[in-house]
Amino acid sequence: MQYLELKEALKDFTVFSLTDIQRIESDFYRRRLNEWQDKGYIKKIIKGYYIFSDLKLNENVIFEIANRIYSPSYISFEMALSYYHLIPESVYGMTSASTRRTYNFKTPIAKFTYRTIKPDFFFGYDLIKYNNKYFKIATMEKAILDYFYLNPKIEKESDFVSLRINEDLFLKQIDKEKFYKFINKFEKKTLNKRINSFLEFLSADS
Repeated sequence: MQYLELKEALKDFTVFSLTDIQRIESDFYRRRLNEWQDKGYIKKIIKGYYIFSDLKLNENVIFEIANRIYSPSYISFEMALSYYHLIPESVYGMTSASTRRTYNFKTPIAKFTYRTIKPDFFFGYDLIKYNNKYFKIATMEKAILDYFYLNPKIEKESDFVSLRINEDLFLKQIDKEKFYKFINKFEKKTLNKRINSFLEFLSADS
């Protein structure tokens, strides 16, 4: 297979793997990937996953790549809070929730961080469409819960202040019915208590 043939065959792929190529040509010679990297045609993201060098990168594209290179996963935690404009600062790296073990990837395009959640807690994300493609990201409600779940030391007012949550935006956009439905799925009294304290803190300041 020649490079141009590969590019045409995978023109709808944001990120592709060796397995994707072998579905097209079962006896594909793996060393061709190294040759194409050397020529600058493709870029290796992590072992086994590549993008075309002329791919135009933006937040949506990188979110989709984050979902694909470590699956199952969805964007959550700090990155999702930033996406919803709930925190003021930009986030360094793509933070995701996954049922697989916690892992970090430093790649040519971004730092990808995956934090482990139990399979029972792998819910509460939306499938966002862009340019006929999709990425998975936690809803605003689930992003908050994921963050509190994996940061159990956030429990008092000074901790809540340090989060720098946009109180007005949060209280205006949060779906409280969905929020409490999600909390109940965790079945953790300590989490419920900390979230209620957090909501009281926000409401008192508003």
